[in-house]
Amino acid sequence: MGIYGETKEKVAQLKLENGRYFYKSKMSKENMKKRGIFLPHKRSQITIFVIVAIMIIVVAVLIYFLYPIIKTNIGIGSKNPSIFLQNCLEDKINEGIELLSKQGGSIEPEFYFLYNNEKVEYLCYAESFYQTCVMQQPMLKRHIEGEIKNYIDTDAKNCLESLRVNYQNRGYNVQMKSGDIDVEILPNIVSVNFNESIVLTKDETERYNSIRVSVKNNIYELVSIANSILNWEAKYGDAETTTYMNYYHDLKVEKKRQSDGTTIYILTDRNSDDKFQFASRSVAWPPGYGAEEVY
Repeated sequence: MGIYGETKEKVAQLKLENGRYFYKSKMSKENMKKRGIFLPHKRSQITIFVIVAIMIIVVAVLIYFLYPIIKTNIGIGSKNPSIFLQNCLEDKINEGIELLSKQGGSIEPEFYFLYNNEKVEYLCYAESFYQTCVMQQPMLKRHIEGEIKNYIDTDAKNCLESLRVNYQNRGYNVQMKSGDIDVEILPNIVSVNFNESIVLTKDETERYNSIRVSVKNNIYELVSIANSILNWEAKYGDAETTTYMNYYHDLKVEKKRQSDGTTIYILTDRNSDDKFQFASRSVAWPPGYGAEEVY
């Protein structure tokens, strides 16, 4: 006898399907049901697929709407102050970098050329005709670091206070010893270091002597190239931009000459679209003399 009392001659095929063995025979559907043999129904399969698809959509919608809340509270949930401060301050840091990058390295330029309705600071300038320019910001990198620090200072203090309140509301004893904030421009990132001592005590005690917040930006390389261009402007009155693009293949350098002898340099990282632009006026010619070109 074969499977479920059937003779071997009646069994046409044996196969594994969905983890169970089924066979094809000449048995009627009623006999198959009596013997406990059930074949999957197409309609039931379609129904299962529809239910699963609806569940996936519902979960995706919930994640979309709840993500901002999850992002805001993840630092507290993981008892990690650095994540909390990163979420709190990241947008402000990016905002400051973008603003000063458009304006030659200063949040509020005092000595600038108005280009496309933007105040672009002179980083090298000569008032007289025919003279090479004088550096206006010889320590450009340090100047920019100070500008970012001043721009985020109030928000940084508010974020620290918000951190304290959030931890206290969760039952932590919080001790904070104030320290200075350092901003450092590094390759591919801008780092903000909180020299703040934070002690969290609940079931156990954890101490944080410094916290670092960083954002991705290539202003370090752009400022380094800007310094090189400015040295050429101060020494020779002009800079050959194609040399930089031949050496740095991911760099785009635009040179916009203005009618008064000013040159606007626009440096762009082709990979990230990070930009830095600044103004220079060196070896300017009087109107009607020389081969000045506006473009």
